[in-house]
Amino acid sequence: MASLAGTTISISSRPWHSLQATKEFSSLKSISFSSIRKSFPAIRLRPASSRLQICCAAKSETLEKVLKIVKKQLAVPEGTAVTAESKFSELGADSLDTVEIVMGLEEAFGISVEEENAQRIVTVQDAADLIQELVEAKSC
Repeated sequence: MASLAGTTISISSRPWHSLQATKEFSSLKSISFSSIRKSFPAIRLRPASSRLQICCAAKSETLEKVLKIVKKQLAVPEGTAVTAESKFSELGADSLDTVEIVMGLEEAFGISVEEENAQRIVTVQDAADLIQELVEAKSC
């Protein structure tokens, strides 16, 4: 099945004979492929936006402190690279480890992280950004 909305086309891997494009797409800006089956990879293609984007990135001190806590909590061997882009799952963290990391971050920064926010944390940078946001909100 294929569908088109505005300048986006989405194709999912249902029976290929049912692929349909509902509109002409001369100014295609986004492509998304998805599948119910695990054998078909998900692919997304999006051009860089020409609009100004403002991002709230964590301060370097916050990121360094989060990195230190993550390394300690997961007992990451010395010499193992842990960066802002490192995913907790790639570092061997399971759901319990992630909860313990969040608890360690709450204690270290004197904040409280809602469960909904904690579930959105995937990378070290996600954690640092959330912590920075909560610390700034607390000080206001």
